[in-house]
Amino acid sequence: MADKNLVIVLGPTGVGKTDLCLTLARFFNSPIISADSRQMYAEIPIGTAAPTVEERSQVEHYFVGNLKLDDYYSAARYEEDALQTINTLFAENKKTLIVTGGSMMYIDALCKGIDDIPTVTQEVRDNLKERYNAVGLDTLAQELRLLDPEYYAIVDIKNPKRVIHALEICYMTGKTYTSFRSGEKKKRPFNIIKVGLTRDREELYARIDTRVDKMIENGLIDEARKVYPLKALNSLNTVGYKELFAWMDGATTPDGKEWTLDFAIDKIKQNSRIYSRKQMTWFKRDNEIRWFHPDNKEDIINYIKERCNAD
Repeated sequence: MADKNLVIVLGPTGVGKTDLCLTLARFFNSPIISADSRQMYAEIPIGTAAPTVEERSQVEHYFVGNLKLDDYYSAARYEEDALQTINTLFAENKKTLIVTGGSMMYIDALCKGIDDIPTVTQEVRDNLKERYNAVGLDTLAQELRLLDPEYYAIVDIKNPKRVIHALEICYMTGKTYTSFRSGEKKKRPFNIIKVGLTRDREELYARIDTRVDKMIENGLIDEARKVYPLKALNSLNTVGYKELFAWMDGATTPDGKEWTLDFAIDKIKQNSRIYSRKQMTWFKRDNEIRWFHPDNKEDIINYIKERCNAD
């Protein structure tokens, strides 16, 4: 068996990563290292489907509930922090570690590394935040088009985090964001085994709908009310909260009708399904992933064991 094995369990939202990883963690005597960019925020465990207190009592978890909503965090920070944690655990004679999550950028940062982009100063970050609040995303996107047309051509210009971060680098360095993106894969001192979880679309969508209903039953609305005063934070720019905030704001639907609570819940389900498709599109580009149905636990364990022995 290879000395150091990092098992990455990935897949779309609602596919069943948590249940499988608890089984794998017990089998391989490993903690669970989260690669979910939203489960890190302590104030929103329900809407992010974070591991429960009971689940965390069964297996030690890292990077769950470790941040506050107004903490600045990024994929680059996650790469640094996760590698430090992983190396510490391997030094404690752990042979196989379990990492899981659906945040595509965080998983890529851990497995492949991301470019050494300069750290943005607080002054520049505050300035762009103020400008975003003042002029809106469309204006900033047009600025990015002028300053870095190459990145503008590929970035999701409806994603404020991506647009603003690229502008931060442009303004701080006087260079294009593209100039810092080499795309070179970094070598890691451990064997990486990627296990992808998938279900038939109809089955996955039914699970997503059921999970949203359960979140509502478990108190998602009260959770959203508590964090409503902080709704402008990027950490809350996510499915589940945006739809409920719109309801609380008295928004109207695209056809001019009242944005009711029932409509908000239906939108959470719809947007969760859309997000699951985006995740799968991203993951399908990675030919290192071996795909399984989550119920095939024995096959997954055997595959991991084979890969550990082979590498």
